[in-house]
Amino acid sequence: MNLQFCGAAQTVTGSKHLLTTENGKQILLDCGMYQGRGVETDPLNRNFGFDPTQIHSLVLSHAHIDHSGLVPRLVREGFKGKIYCTPATADLCEVMLLDSAFIQESDTLHLNQRRAEQGLAPLKPLYTEADVRRTLSLIETVAYGETKIIDADTSFAFSDAGHILGSAAVHLALRQQQQYRRLTFTGDIGRPHDHILRSPEPFEQADYIICESTYGNRLHPDEVNQEQQLFDIIYDTCLQRRGKVIIPAFSLDRTQELVYALDRMKTKGMLPPIKVFVDSPLSVKTTKIMRENAQCFNNEIISYMQKTDGEPFIFRDIYYISEVTDSKRLNQYKEPCIIISASGMAEAGRVKHHIANNVGDPRNTILLVGYCSPASLGARLKRGDTIVKIFGQEHAVKAQVHALEGYSAHADFSEIINYLSCQDAQRIKQLYLVHGEPEPMQHFSGLLRQQGYADVQIPALWQTYQW
Repeated sequence: MNLQFCGAAQTVTGSKHLLTTENGKQILLDCGMYQGRGVETDPLNRNFGFDPTQIHSLVLSHAHIDHSGLVPRLVREGFKGKIYCTPATADLCEVMLLDSAFIQESDTLHLNQRRAEQGLAPLKPLYTEADVRRTLSLIETVAYGETKIIDADTSFAFSDAGHILGSAAVHLALRQQQQYRRLTFTGDIGRPHDHILRSPEPFEQADYIICESTYGNRLHPDEVNQEQQLFDIIYDTCLQRRGKVIIPAFSLDRTQELVYALDRMKTKGMLPPIKVFVDSPLSVKTTKIMRENAQCFNNEIISYMQKTDGEPFIFRDIYYISEVTDSKRLNQYKEPCIIISASGMAEAGRVKHHIANNVGDPRNTILLVGYCSPASLGARLKRGDTIVKIFGQEHAVKAQVHALEGYSAHADFSEIINYLSCQDAQRIKQLYLVHGEPEPMQHFSGLLRQQGYADVQIPALWQTYQW
């Protein structure tokens, strides 16, 4: 039995892990897109390093593009097997992958214009809307806790990972030489006591674990202080300096968590009478899907909904924007406001335009609320660059820049260790760290060894392990 790491190996995007069973079947865990890696990004996304036609099944942990974004390309290149995911992940993949296809086609059009000027041959998009439609037809949903049999030697079940709506850890039972080996892939691990989603679930004893390590060297700040800090930034920017708060936020989960925080402030009478714009067509769609999947919510938000108007993502003075013309009008909006827009790393989408138009004004604030890969615009702002290049033009950073890491949907190292505490560490034959940068991984591997995990591996890209 072989396990090969084909993505998210010592980096945080491009999640792909290829399992070859004893009977020769190839099962792919996630098929994510690389993001924010500069000139490396496109070649990494165009070349899988394995034959898509040979993949028997694909199991998706969740709908984030760095975990699902290359599934349509896999289909485009010949994959015809089943795609297994939770029902909420299936709902989200439909809108997120169609949105991604639009971006692929649009970006390729602009890229080919530049290539033509350089005398280079045109490129095809990674995939198209038609590829997404074919992808959606291959999806089979599996509920949390349901055992899904892939073949006589292989089955799996999902447990709630608490990371985003529908996110799951994958627990595989693999028969080898008449004995079963159990492999758990954590996907991305959410945080306990999330305001919207249920906490990550404990799981049955595994033999091998593939574990994320995004925050392998960090602890999140206190959540109570975090919400107070959000209020203080809004108050200082919008009321004291009469400026705008620009918040790059992932369309799924982060946007809804921020809106829910603002809704609670509004309910308490804390939020100033300023307009809040959620400027992202994808955020509009994912917020609707979130509301339609309230069965995945935790007791806290359900109780809140019962005591209030039942709409945690809608309040007076909030406006959801889909049309481009309405988005452009925000450039002329002179009043203090809050603009929440994708993408979360500020590497693409409408938020880049908002940052370009507002980063030079000292009255404004750019508020970063999650992880940003090192090469992204969000990371350059976070580390304090005084000049940033956006759409090929340099902009002086005169706006204030703040970061609130507590809004991350990823567990920190203490929370991951607590998540893994359901396991007898001495029975884990190998634990593989993925989805992290090298420094956090090294720090986290040391902590895990202290917890009794004797064999902690940090796989390199394309590295293969045999059991």
